[in-house]
Amino acid sequence: MGEVLSDLLPFALTVAISPVPIIAVILMLLAPKAGGAGIGFLVGWVAGIVVATGVLIVLANAIGLASARGQPSAGASWIKLLLGLALLAMALKQWKSRPKPGQSAELPGWMRAVDKVTPAKAATLGLLLSAVNPKNLMMCVAAGVAIAAGDLSGAQETVLLVLFTILAACSVAVPVIVYATNATRVRAPLDRLKGWLQQNNATVMFVLLLVMGVVLAGKGVGGLM
Repeated sequence: MGEVLSDLLPFALTVAISPVPIIAVILMLLAPKAGGAGIGFLVGWVAGIVVATGVLIVLANAIGLASARGQPSAGASWIKLLLGLALLAMALKQWKSRPKPGQSAELPGWMRAVDKVTPAKAATLGLLLSAVNPKNLMMCVAAGVAIAAGDLSGAQETVLLVLFTILAACSVAVPVIVYATNATRVRAPLDRLKGWLQQNNATVMFVLLLVMGVVLAGKGVGGLM
């Protein structure tokens, strides 16, 4: 179980450091009428991670991706290799989308109105960003495959799913919790963080996707040899 948990850490970290959901939740918290939008987004974000990863665990167990004699199955290795190659392609796209020197990065059109969403719409947005967004979905797929390939009991798989979700969701949870404790004091730091993430979103995602792409592709190739 400990070995599988170590495999999950980079996947959870990639989800957690993804700038887009952090920017989105900060925009909601900084809105004139923040209300429960931030909490709603967090609930949807957590639910999306749990559902996407949980479904992949069930599917991976159903098709028999459990490791045999301590070695990863061929199916799990092929999935890791394909995910790695897809992440490398996404990394290249992110690199090309970086703002040129002196150019300011612009927010996506949907994000410009995110500070006006209701808690219910915020929850839906969080669910979609965590469970449907290709980058996060690939990490949930990789995590689900890693858990299922560990040949663990149902209870152990549940514990790992919970730990993965906590780690992956912490970057969204922390601003919401901190804002709830002292909204006035944290508004300025959150605004500065939002600005930095907005400007460096492409670079951060390029590094994350490149590293994870190499790691997954390497594990896939290693498991097939």
